[in-house]
Amino acid sequence: MNREVNIKVLLASRPIGYPTEKDFTIVESEIPTVKEGQLLVKTDWLSLDPYMRGRMNNVKSYAPSVEIGDVMVGGAVGTIVESRTPLFSVGEIIEGSFGWQSYAVLDGVGLRKVNPALGPIQSSIGILGMPGLTAYFGFLDVCEPKPGDTVVVSAASGAVGQVVGQIAKIMGCRVIGTSGTDEKVRFIVDELGFDLGINYKKENMGISLDSACPDGIDIYFDNVGGFVTDEVIKRINTGARIAICGQVSQYNVTEPELGPRNLFHLTKSQAKMEGFLIYSYEGRYEEGLYRLSNWIKEGKLKYKEDIVEGIRNAPQTFIGMLNGKNLGKTLIKLS
Repeated sequence: MNREVNIKVLLASRPIGYPTEKDFTIVESEIPTVKEGQLLVKTDWLSLDPYMRGRMNNVKSYAPSVEIGDVMVGGAVGTIVESRTPLFSVGEIIEGSFGWQSYAVLDGVGLRKVNPALGPIQSSIGILGMPGLTAYFGFLDVCEPKPGDTVVVSAASGAVGQVVGQIAKIMGCRVIGTSGTDEKVRFIVDELGFDLGINYKKENMGISLDSACPDGIDIYFDNVGGFVTDEVIKRINTGARIAICGQVSQYNVTEPELGPRNLFHLTKSQAKMEGFLIYSYEGRYEEGLYRLSNWIKEGKLKYKEDIVEGIRNAPQTFIGMLNGKNLGKTLIKLS
């Protein structure tokens, strides 16, 4: 087998506030030898997601932090080029947490074989992977939508938000999305079919929500936290459902912001606020993938990918994503 170099992106230091390129180191190394029970995968596509910022901190969370000098954590999809396990064969396409590197030696745990018939292989780390499944189960199971519900989705043009809003429309809901640029607002309304969009950086959130949701808000799918969430909570209806998916507005703060002090709205509205992790639904992934794939084939579900070529561009692309420069699912194309 022709052994190329393995390009790896390592965590060089723990960021204070927004990461900089100095927080990463790019190195080249030989590709390690595959031992019995292992396989070697060549990464084709790398996923960049907001949760990775939290893994750069040395704090207790639902998943371990990346250690200084280790490969940055991240989901990826690639092709098996060598296998010494009967569970996987050369040429199969797999998805898993390979990290930011062009080759990875894996033991087969936590890997999923990708069916190219469902869609392009990069969709296995996008709409037909963790982001799409997060939207599917987070909205349908946590939010329990009913036809006619008014739904607000924050970070609506992102990998998760764009799917949530479209599923809400499929379920017969009225959907308002918040985004940080006029371009993103036009995208979710004109291309994805949201009923309205709000540019939270230009508009007064309270006034815009009052105008967009005169009868209140039944469902809020929260990807951002912060003042956007504060304003939404003030306007929830009796029996409202709130899914806490992410808090991207808080990931880069250097000092903790004052926590929400308006949670009495949950009491008076008898509302539900629930956090969730997609891994809790692992036993139902096939259900979600089947329905998402069918909606795509039926033209009911669209998606946009923000693609950058070359793993060496991963740090600056990741930093740009955290600053809102992406539109859609952020991917690094390696081959």
